[in-house]
Amino acid sequence: MSRNSQSQRADIYSRITDRIIEELAQGVRPWMKPWCASNTDGRITRPLRHNGLPYSGMNVLLLWSEQISRGFASSMWMTFKQALELGASVRKGETGSTVVFASRFTKSEVDGKGGEIDREIPFLKAYSVFNIEQIDGLPDHYFDRPTPDLSPVERIEAAERFFRNTGAVIRHGGNQAFYAPGPDFIQMPPLQAFKDAASYYATLSHESTHWTSSKDRVGRDLSRYSKDRSERAREELIAELGSCFLCADLGLVPELEPRPDHASYLQSWLSVLADDKRAIFQAAAHAQRAVAFLHGLQTRALEIRDAA
Repeated sequence: MSRNSQSQRADIYSRITDRIIEELAQGVRPWMKPWCASNTDGRITRPLRHNGLPYSGMNVLLLWSEQISRGFASSMWMTFKQALELGASVRKGETGSTVVFASRFTKSEVDGKGGEIDREIPFLKAYSVFNIEQIDGLPDHYFDRPTPDLSPVERIEAAERFFRNTGAVIRHGGNQAFYAPGPDFIQMPPLQAFKDAASYYATLSHESTHWTSSKDRVGRDLSRYSKDRSERAREELIAELGSCFLCADLGLVPELEPRPDHASYLQSWLSVLADDKRAIFQAAAHAQRAVAFLHGLQTRALEIRDAA
């Protein structure tokens, strides 16, 4: 990889991280903005590609931020080329929004013994997408997409089914919510302790993200969680992002106000992001893997019930 390419990649990390740091410094958790914005009506969903598939990981945060700051009602995005292929065109003067693509390539290198070894090198590429509200000539169905929505009761029932299908051991009692890695269970206050059922499941989504850390699930090392403030902040950031992704998928509102036991994390996140420009990207990637794992358990639960 050329020095110029490395510099561009570092600039992507820094530019995006610095923007998030700026918002955190003002006390704003940018991943919560979709639910706090007064100009957003209806259910919050993940941003969508032109083919209706949802974005994932860091791109969810980037496009949520763009949609809110620029006042777009639609959550669908596409590239300039994709618009042309649909017989449409981006309006003159419109500016795109940045999304990123992360992958790896294999490079052969000579080892110390004269042989060759393959080394995987990660890379990050940024490109621009446009909201469909910036595009003229799109087929009508892009603007008239039906958005099937569940009633509040149906959403709670769906959330209950979702977390039951994970197979996680959930205990109730006390006034704290946490995941205990050693005995491997989630502790939740009783449902009655929450202002409503949706708040209970929003909190459970956070703890369920922690629950995925076990080595036989997605495998995140929590051995230094209680000893290292930085490691604890990183894991809590993963759980926050995972909760937001899950809440968007399930039609719930996440914990908009930091829990008393989480209030101190804001400063820790600022420190972590200032020291490591890749931290938010890594946290979003870990959160995405955690949520994908939890969604995968839904299919497995259905297969087990069908086979019974």
